[in-house]
Amino acid sequence: MTLTAMELQELLTEARLWADEDPDPATAAELRALLSRAGAQGPDGEAAVADLTDRFTGTLEFGTAGLRAALGAGPRRMNRAVVRRTAAGIAAFLQSKADGRIPSAVIGYDARYNSRAFALDTAAVFSAAGIEAFLLPSALPTPVLAYAVRALDTDAGVMVTASHNPALDNGYKVYLGGRTVKGPGRGAQIVPPYDAEIAARIDYTVPLSSIDTAPEGWTDVSDSIVADYINAVDALASRDGYPARDLSIVLTPMHGVGGETMSAVLRDAGFTSVRVVAAQAEPDPDFPTVAFPNPEEPGALDLALAMAAQTGADVVLANDPDADRAAVAAKDPATGEWRMLRGDETGALLGAHLAERIRSGHLKPRNDSARTPVFANSIVSSRLLARIAAAAGFEHQETLTGFKWISRVPGLVYGYEEALGYCVAPALVRDKDGISAALLIAELAAALKARGRTLFDMLDDLALEHGLHASDQLSIRVEDLSLIPRMMTLLRERPPVSLAGSPVVSAADLSEGSESLPPTDGLLYLTGDGTRIIVRPSGTEPKLKCYLEVIEPVDSRDDLPRSRAAAADRLAAAQADIAAALGLEA
Repeated sequence: MTLTAMELQELLTEARLWADEDPDPATAAELRALLSRAGAQGPDGEAAVADLTDRFTGTLEFGTAGLRAALGAGPRRMNRAVVRRTAAGIAAFLQSKADGRIPSAVIGYDARYNSRAFALDTAAVFSAAGIEAFLLPSALPTPVLAYAVRALDTDAGVMVTASHNPALDNGYKVYLGGRTVKGPGRGAQIVPPYDAEIAARIDYTVPLSSIDTAPEGWTDVSDSIVADYINAVDALASRDGYPARDLSIVLTPMHGVGGETMSAVLRDAGFTSVRVVAAQAEPDPDFPTVAFPNPEEPGALDLALAMAAQTGADVVLANDPDADRAAVAAKDPATGEWRMLRGDETGALLGAHLAERIRSGHLKPRNDSARTPVFANSIVSSRLLARIAAAAGFEHQETLTGFKWISRVPGLVYGYEEALGYCVAPALVRDKDGISAALLIAELAAALKARGRTLFDMLDDLALEHGLHASDQLSIRVEDLSLIPRMMTLLRERPPVSLAGSPVVSAADLSEGSESLPPTDGLLYLTGDGTRIIVRPSGTEPKLKCYLEVIEPVDSRDDLPRSRAAAADRLAAAQADIAAALGLEA
């Protein structure tokens, strides 16, 4: 992009004003260095101008995922100036809903770069704006913040985290509770229209100095909130129907903030054989042993799997850096190799486990109504959970992707999405919670081990009862974000007529919405043999994602190998077909 002389001058003036107001000396210095380089001739000066243009063309969009971006100076990066403006917008929103009372908010943060500074800025802006602010005592998992919103009955919650994003990112998640939101959405992440109402109050036109900050006035929450959360999660584990605890566990918090809390939960529930991957045990914002701090990424679990193989462990449990996701790995008897279970596999196991506990009376769900228990999962997740729910006599509901939607389902007792997110106790945490989910996976694995069985045996049982549901994903990471809408447009203009040799019998543009789902940018294809593909842009990363699922009938246990091979072939063919439809080279 070539700027005119006037445009360049306006850009440099805006950047100088930002640097002069920036409350963070580090990002102010970063910006001034860029300004100095921008005045030079040649490639270095051009690169500096391009960098400044990227930082100052527009602002970060505040949406249903809050904010998430790379750290750095400017309105399109995560920094203290952006955080103060965002906090002021949230404060104005809360005051608009206050009806003469004093609104309240609790603030949490992880161990990423600048997370505590962003949390303190938020507390300072809230306090100056007349919001009763509570600051969690240390860097803690996102589920503890989500728990605190309900436990403290605050009107809002803010969690400073970028979850599983790369090391130089940070973010800002917002929850609403208390008297601001009633019903099943209390304590959940924001959804429309709240996100737009808050975004409308985030003002970049006024000087940053016009946003007051208080030097004190917020309340530092006691460490007892963590103990309360641990006790509440441990109460989920059955001491009667599923008392087995003989399980050797390898645990990795992936350099995040979940290690201490997850270890305490397992220990207090009676799991005494827990080995933590030492190189990933302590919070480290550089995430030095992984390329991406996400259990789904190739190589992320290598250290944990190696330790499990060396020690003869039964399972590997992993959390992402803010511990709102959980992954499980075990040795597959069919191959003799360790592998991570797919999110849909773990989601089905947890659903079947919870259904059995409810039916047997060992779990009395505290849902928000007296209605029949409801299971829910996102539309891109497996259809197997719906069959598990039906077999148990429960209701089932599909939602858009994201726990902001799953957590709002009335009567919810369990919800999940395939990206390793599970809500096993919505009365405690109205969001995905990798700690409580990992505890119940450990409980299930121990109960199966006591009967001489494994998680894979239970997956076989589910395939025999409901058909083999096999899923896969094609994830296309891009540097140029404009490629994503281009690929979506191509697919809308030239949709596939068949997938994996089966004709497409239903094609839905999810952007049009339906009676059961609000509009979202996505496309859904269903073929005559039940192959399903959903294509959508990621809401948190520069990716286009294609979610594939096939269902193969299974006649007997001996028939399982054939069904798996047939499902793998269908998935591979469907993936090749959708890649071709997107214009990707083979």
